[in-house]
Amino acid sequence: MSGVWPTIRSYIFWQHERGTLHYDIMVTLILLFIFSSPYWINFNDKPVPHDPHLTDVVVTPDAEGGLVYEISAAAVSPGDEGAIHDQLLHIIAPISGAVTILKYEAVSSPRGQVQSYRVWVKRQ
Repeated sequence: MSGVWPTIRSYIFWQHERGTLHYDIMVTLILLFIFSSPYWINFNDKPVPHDPHLTDVVVTPDAEGGLVYEISAAAVSPGDEGAIHDQLLHIIAPISGAVTILKYEAVSSPRGQVQSYRVWVKRQ
């Protein structure tokens, strides 16, 4: 039993040279711990679920180097021009960052109901 403690002490203080049997055993034990511990230990390190944006947004480039966003009308509540502009900017900003809305237009169905908004933006 007196030979076991010096071996354990040498493992703890990492006193073996590379390429020796004891070095290979230490490295194997470390790798076993790294790769098998997630199966037995709950580290609670799951990523935070990211809720996708609730609106349907289609982004296409335009001829002048800007972007055209098509946003579903269900994502925008009806109101005056300023309120619609602010809502559209609030929907677009998380997708593309800081942008300036150049213009927007409502895309209507044949019955005259607004289906979506087409928004031309320029990145700042």
